[in-house]
Amino acid sequence: MEKWLKRRDKEQISQEKIEALVDAKLKALLAEMGKTKAGQTASAEDYSLTPKQTEYALSLVYQLRGEYELAIPPSALTVKDLNRLIAYPKFKNKGILVNLVKKGVLLWI
Repeated sequence: MEKWLKRRDKEQISQEKIEALVDAKLKALLAEMGKTKAGQTASAEDYSLTPKQTEYALSLVYQLRGEYELAIPPSALTVKDLNRLIAYPKFKNKGILVNLVKKGVLLWI
């Protein structure tokens, strides 16, 4: 143990080496996180709706009649679109509808 401590005292690690090691570790962790997030996002957005979910989404769009209409075929709706449609009546936030218009899901009449 004493040999190790003596050797450790003799070896001085420079600040640049420490920063380089920390940067490399951070980049590796961020790369792993990016892969995980991208995989989760892509899989969550690509889920198509079940027939019952599609029916529910259409009923939510029907409630918006007179202001908005569906711009895409019902089979092209995703889970993310359904979640946004569900959130609008709950929060009465027009920004949700604006985002759906920007994405091309709804048309503003």
